[in-house]
Amino acid sequence: MATPTRFHHHPLNHHHSASKIIIFFCFSAFLGVALVANLFRASLSSHYLSIATNWVDTNAPVLLVPNATAPPDTNNKNNEKDGKSAKRRGPERFLSSTFADLPAPEWHWEQMPSAPVPRLDGYSVQIKNMFYVLGGYANLDHVHSHVDVFDFSINKWVDEIEMPKEMAHSHLGVATDGRYIYIVSGQYGTQCRGPTTASFSLDTVTKKWKSLPPLPEPRYAPATQLWKGRLHVMGGSKENRHTPGLDHWSLAVKDGEASEQEWRDEVPIPRGGPHRACIAVDDRLFVIGGQEGDFMAKPGSPIFKCSRRHEVVYGDVYMLDKDMKWKILSAMPKPNSHIECAWVVVNNSIIITGGTTEKHPVTKRMMLVGEVFQFHLDSMKWSVIGRLPYRIKTTLAGFWDGWLYFTSGQRDRGPDNPQPRTVVGETWRTKLHLS
Repeated sequence: MATPTRFHHHPLNHHHSASKIIIFFCFSAFLGVALVANLFRASLSSHYLSIATNWVDTNAPVLLVPNATAPPDTNNKNNEKDGKSAKRRGPERFLSSTFADLPAPEWHWEQMPSAPVPRLDGYSVQIKNMFYVLGGYANLDHVHSHVDVFDFSINKWVDEIEMPKEMAHSHLGVATDGRYIYIVSGQYGTQCRGPTTASFSLDTVTKKWKSLPPLPEPRYAPATQLWKGRLHVMGGSKENRHTPGLDHWSLAVKDGEASEQEWRDEVPIPRGGPHRACIAVDDRLFVIGGQEGDFMAKPGSPIFKCSRRHEVVYGDVYMLDKDMKWKILSAMPKPNSHIECAWVVVNNSIIITGGTTEKHPVTKRMMLVGEVFQFHLDSMKWSVIGRLPYRIKTTLAGFWDGWLYFTSGQRDRGPDNPQPRTVVGETWRTKLHLS
């Protein structure tokens, strides 16, 4: 470095040298800041990847969200708009499209005769070896108005029973006492049309229908079960199809008829919403899974065209005891909905097949469930015990002679894509071995 004396005797050199020193120090400082920033970013990236590795199934397909820092496409007329959108999206992320799948044993499934028609949001009850499958959508523009009957003892579809013209077609509440089937409220018609309060019973011996007192208010997919001589109906969605209902009513019934003309108010359920399993075991009533919110009719649509709305899927489990008090039990292994008739009770356990879980956090697409769950009624604990042939929602499950059956519903798009696609009528069974 030059000495002060040298600068004193050469003023012009002093000016140029000082400028060079300033430029040198600025450049050095810039390099230092850049180096520190680069090390910091690398540290963050390493930390993120270590989290992502624990989150993502590395054997599953990966979803790539475009990087906001990528060079802009100069040929894109919407470049400015896309640039703002990219900034909102934030940094690049990796998330498997099947990340919500849980580890489960692979089961051997045997395909049985398919149902006479495919159906989504159908309902079912089992009475001994006979399996009654009611209503449902063939697609959003066509609903079924009959009951198909499957005989487990010979593995054949053996009968068809027409439903009353006033009865709802989907999103029903159903229960049975071992001979009579009770059907409560639900959606009448295609797409996202309005609900009805009309309720009925079916004598499965005579195949005759009877009317029951209408529900106090219409409900979509309410949790419904026959318990201690009374038909209990709770939750579901209110008349707009989206708002969760908390109301709980009951009606005394016997031999397919009401013993009273009005529904009785009961203790409200702690959390409302449709598409839940409702199961009576001895003096306990269980309500499992479900969701808050659902599709609604598009405002002004003459056909009540379905329009997507925000939904929250949950795995909550509630139990109503003999003292009519609700208790909160262990939640399902993951949030699960569309499981109204996807259950059977076997060997002091509740078995649940398929369903829908929370939407993908990036694509916001619905994701289906392919696992089989077991709820142990002695320990009140959950376990994942098997896997279905594919992910599917609104399955209709039955159990006969050691075999677990399911039929119908809406299945996934393939092993690597859990989004819903085809409405099916396929019937499957597997030999059930419980620990």
